[in-house]
Amino acid sequence: MASIKDVADAAGVSTATVSRVLSGKPHIRPEVRERVLAAVEQLNYRRSRVAQSLRAQRSNTIGLIVADIQNPYFTSVSRAVEDMAYGHDMTVFYCNSDENPEKEAMYLDLMRAENVAGIILAPTNRTAASLAEIVDPAIPLVLIDRHAQGLDVDTVLIDNVDSAHRIVRHLLDDGYRRIGAIFGRGSTTGRERCDGYMLALRECGLEPSADLHRFVAAREQDGYQEAMRLMDLPERPDCIFASNGLLAAGAFRAIRERRLAVPGDIGFAAFDKTTWTTLIEPAITVIEQPTYEIGQIAMDLLLNRIADRARPIREVTLKARLLVRRSCGCHS
Repeated sequence: MASIKDVADAAGVSTATVSRVLSGKPHIRPEVRERVLAAVEQLNYRRSRVAQSLRAQRSNTIGLIVADIQNPYFTSVSRAVEDMAYGHDMTVFYCNSDENPEKEAMYLDLMRAENVAGIILAPTNRTAASLAEIVDPAIPLVLIDRHAQGLDVDTVLIDNVDSAHRIVRHLLDDGYRRIGAIFGRGSTTGRERCDGYMLALRECGLEPSADLHRFVAAREQDGYQEAMRLMDLPERPDCIFASNGLLAAGAFRAIRERRLAVPGDIGFAAFDKTTWTTLIEPAITVIEQPTYEIGQIAMDLLLNRIADRARPIREVTLKARLLVRRSCGCHS
């Protein structure tokens, strides 16, 4: 089905001009109007139920609140949301909560005041448990990356327990036994990845050590500091596992500063396929999350929710992919 962008490209005008023509706005040159209407007919373009719902709400803006704008995961998800929004003649109101529930509540209030058509949200850990008391039930909502208790809304996730279990089990099968792990604090995601880590250890008859795994703020500097702590233990880990891209960058920087060879002196693996994980030597074994697909599905769920408030709630759980590289002693 043709989008408004297809019509704009065919007519050689902007999507805003197409929207003005289709809305019957004045001050459009006759020849431009004719080109747009010809493209509409040629492409058999029809405004969707979403667009009709948006007109009734007098809003064509989607709210997007992410936990950390610096995290490459959210960068890719946000790009997918924006791409789909643009194709539906919509704009994105983009906010960064910094895992701060006060900032998150402020942005939710602001979006309510701006009468956004819908919201895509990665909730902080503290609000995930009480989100039903904060969000406006009149505004369609889709959650990404995290669950929220007591709130029946569309959600897009990956299977965090399975993903962490697979990468840690791979490390164990490689022969590593003292696996230091760094998890992001402040979200259900970090807890679920820790569950997968512990499950893999116990399957191999190993009891998780409190010294070897910690929850920290999901920032690069915290990953660096925690990796330094792990390497200062009387018995150093033989491998470090970081549960997101920012923690991984910090942890790997710490390993390099200690001049340890990877994987000769210490193994390394992490969540998130980011550019640096393929450019360095050795390339890093990672869990690749389908980030762009997560954003696409979230936006599709939101558009459908705007068009039909009564449709059944959906929770979509995607599988991530284990990419085995040389940082843990294996060749891909």
